[in-house]
Amino acid sequence: MARRARYHQLGELSMRTRRVWLVCHGYGQLAQFFIRHFAFLTEADPHTVVVAPEGLSRFYLNGTSGRVGASWMTREDRLHEIEDHVNFLNQLAGKILAECLPEVEITVLGFSQGTATVSRWLAQAPFRPAHLILWAGGFPEDLAPDTARALLHGLRLSVVAGTADEYISAEKLHAQVEQLQQLGGSPTVATFAGRHELNRELLARLAAE
Repeated sequence: MARRARYHQLGELSMRTRRVWLVCHGYGQLAQFFIRHFAFLTEADPHTVVVAPEGLSRFYLNGTSGRVGASWMTREDRLHEIEDHVNFLNQLAGKILAECLPEVEITVLGFSQGTATVSRWLAQAPFRPAHLILWAGGFPEDLAPDTARALLHGLRLSVVAGTADEYISAEKLHAQVEQLQQLGGSPTVATFAGRHELNRELLARLAAE
């Protein structure tokens, strides 16, 4: 059974596109608002495009009305939810790649819950990114070790967290880095003075490297 999914985009894809950022939001966010944090990238470079897919499950953040957020998965029927969003992201990636030259540089960023989402997806994706950024979230522990090693080997990998992140302590960040190293990854760690949030200055630095 087919289902509908949505995404938001900044910039126009073409054979002149040199860089694409695929960014996945965290729990309770919506892509239309999340993508605004990356608008400065396309404003500074017309050859950069940002695409923000949205989690397939939406819900009211408080009670039964008001603001709405989205989620990539919960523990309920989680394997099918993972399969659904991997299929969605693969279809979206195929559409994007078809509109660009083969040498287009793709950066994938996952924020919070989105870090596990992009990691599971890239293990089955039809392309290999130039850069994977895991921001304020961890690498999934349930990914098969051989699959994880194949993904992480030789991959440019950045792990990012705010120094006052209420969900990721310095100890937890260190454990995440150790996990990635044990799986053959070579993560670069970047921190900023902030909480569980994105940081424009650090985003700009990562984009420029």
